[in-house]
Amino acid sequence: MKNVIKFGTSGWRGIISDDFTYSGVRLVSQAIANHLKKQKHKALVIVGYDTRFMSEDFARESASVLAANGIKCLITERDTPTPVIAYEIIRRKAAGGINITASHNPYCYNGLKFSPAWGGPALPEDTKDIEREISRIKKVNYITFDEASKKGLITMIDPLPAYFARLQKLIDFSAIKRARLKIGVDTLWGTAHGILDVLLSEAGCRVFVRNNERDVLFGGTERPEPAEEFLGGLGSLVRREKCCAGVACDPDADRFGIVDSNGKYILPNYVLALVLYHLLEHRKWRGVVARSVMTSSLVDRVARKYGMPVRETPVGFKYIGEVMLKENLVLGGEESGGLTIHGHVPEKDGILAALLVTELVAREKKPLGAILKKIYCQVGPVYDRRVNLKFQPETMAKIRNGLNKKPPREIGGLKVLSVNRLDGVKFLLEQNSWVGLRLSGTEPVVRCYIEAPSGNLLERLARVVRPMIENVAGE
Repeated sequence: MKNVIKFGTSGWRGIISDDFTYSGVRLVSQAIANHLKKQKHKALVIVGYDTRFMSEDFARESASVLAANGIKCLITERDTPTPVIAYEIIRRKAAGGINITASHNPYCYNGLKFSPAWGGPALPEDTKDIEREISRIKKVNYITFDEASKKGLITMIDPLPAYFARLQKLIDFSAIKRARLKIGVDTLWGTAHGILDVLLSEAGCRVFVRNNERDVLFGGTERPEPAEEFLGGLGSLVRREKCCAGVACDPDADRFGIVDSNGKYILPNYVLALVLYHLLEHRKWRGVVARSVMTSSLVDRVARKYGMPVRETPVGFKYIGEVMLKENLVLGGEESGGLTIHGHVPEKDGILAALLVTELVAREKKPLGAILKKIYCQVGPVYDRRVNLKFQPETMAKIRNGLNKKPPREIGGLKVLSVNRLDGVKFLLEQNSWVGLRLSGTEPVVRCYIEAPSGNLLERLARVVRPMIENVAGE
């Protein structure tokens, strides 16, 4: 029987015990071992895992397969954030890393993600080769974890001290300490527990923490995502304790979520602009800025104010990571809550983002909303929204075909000035507005991104986007 596991940019994810199994983990790990052996150097691989059900057990199985193939593994002693694993890969000059995580998927999912030697997300050439290897495998090599440990092929490590030392160079903890802030933290039962809260406490903040323990059911929530609909509790905590802000990470701590001092959620688009302003205004950093195609042009406006060029990339942090490897990157970000900066890993880091936001508040001594208003006064207001629209499965093909053959000439009464097809379809409109559409490849959903210079125009575009899509599809 042919192996049919699909291994994409985010690796392989599936429902535990149905799709995601021990045998599947062994199979994918063997494929990664085959992939690494082609690189013709002695491989060292970092293996880590998140707080999901049985993640540590799946990590041990993966390491056992690698060890049986003669690949030395360094496996983390505790659940570990994705950016920590990325930094450890680079620091130790490892051949790559395997992370057992399903990020912010529902509790019933788990996953296996591979990161190559450069520490960023795997590039298409890597994932395609791993997928080919999966389909070819006839036998999986395996020895027990204990046997591999005795042979010196598996060693337990604590990567946190080195990561903490790196953050000391990236964050102005002394500025945070001087400000004597109160801050709310929500780790969403994930790997940032005992890390983000500890770092802020050691920086002199009074920290109020929620969801800071392991719960493989993630509190019974729909999914542990640091998005507005799941951070109401953090907002309430911030208001109750009169905190300056609230910061959150998803379970593998690569994405961030931020709430202001009034408990109001701040869109990642605005957070990226705030952090970029901080780096350019307070730190006087100079260099290029990278953002994905569906990320807010507010980032561009802040960059332009300081004379910095912007690189627009397809959606996916690997493309931002590529820019980082080639140019002097100040900040790279995407609207889904991913961020990195100069001198750090070419991977998303939610812990870093939370600390940078805290540092900004400490420097400005005012709420994030007030800082954002100051930015608006300098570069003009920008309003953003993202919505997911569900359609019948048979309609998706019609939408895709219609967008290619008969794209709209106007949306909401605004003329389409140009069309950007870098990733999905982005209609640039009059009045500094745009509407972006990306069709999911796994479910009948169109992801819609909308930007306008006023709240009223944003609402108008939001009302007409579904009828526009239906018209394109001929429905």
